[in-house]
Amino acid sequence: MKPESGQALCHVAVASCLCLATVYTGVFDGVFVQVGYEHYAEAPVASLPAFLAMPFNSLINVAYMLLGVYWLQRNSSTPERSTEMQQARYLKDVFAAMALIYGPVQWLRIGTQTRPAAILDQWFTLPIFAWPVAWCLYLDRGWKPRLLLAIECLSLCSYGLALLHPCGFEVALGAHIAAAVGQALRAHGRYGSACSGVYLALAVLSCLGFVVLKLCDHQLSQWHLFQRLTGHFWSKVCDVLQFHFAFLFLTNLNTCQRLPPERKMH
Repeated sequence: MKPESGQALCHVAVASCLCLATVYTGVFDGVFVQVGYEHYAEAPVASLPAFLAMPFNSLINVAYMLLGVYWLQRNSSTPERSTEMQQARYLKDVFAAMALIYGPVQWLRIGTQTRPAAILDQWFTLPIFAWPVAWCLYLDRGWKPRLLLAIECLSLCSYGLALLHPCGFEVALGAHIAAAVGQALRAHGRYGSACSGVYLALAVLSCLGFVVLKLCDHQLSQWHLFQRLTGHFWSKVCDVLQFHFAFLFLTNLNTCQRLPPERKMH
C-alpha cells in the first residue's frame, strides 16, 4: 500500500471514530430520525437474523464496500511517484475509504434500527458529498490541506442544522448536493472533456435517482416492479453508481488537467 493510501485510510478512520464518539455523548439526541421497519417498503423477514431482516436493503451495502476496495486498488501499482500523483491518489483514496466505511454504517442502521446508527448514517452522508467539492477546489487552487480540512469540518458542523429543525438534515444535504454539482460543472468547464461530461451527466442522473427513489419508497411499492426490490434498494443502487461516476469524473479531470489541450479527448 502506498503511503498516501495509508494516510487516507487513517484520516477517514480517525474522523469516523470521532463522529461515533460524538454521537454517543448525546449531543444529537434532539435530532429527528426515522427508526423502525415501518419506514421501509421492504417487509422484514422474521426468520432471518436482524442484520438480514430486510435482505435486499441490507445486502446492497456490500456494494459500497466492494466499490471502496476497487477504487483503493485502482492504479495502486502505478510506479510514478511525482508529488502531483501522490496528491491525486490521496484524494481518490479518501473518497474510496469513505465508501468503504459508509457501507457498514448503513448496514448497522438497517440491522439495528437504533437512533445512534440512524444519526451516524445521516451525518456521514454530508462529508461524502463535500469531498468532491474539495477535490474540485484542489484542481483550481492546488494542494491546500487546510482548505480540505476546513471544508470537511464545515460539512460536519452543518449537521447542527438537524438540531434546529426536523428538516435540518435535508436542508444541509440539499446544500451539499447543490455545491457538489455546482463545483463539478465549474471544474468541467475549465478542465473537462467530452468523456468527463458523460461521467458528470451520469453522476447527476444517478444522484437524482438516489433522491427520488428514496423519497418515493412507499409510493413505488404499489407497482409490481418495486415490491420485492423496493425504491429504497434502487436508491442505494443509484447511490453506488453516483459514487462510481463521481470517481470516474474526478479522476478524468485530474488526467485532463495534466494533458496539453491537443491531447484531451473531444
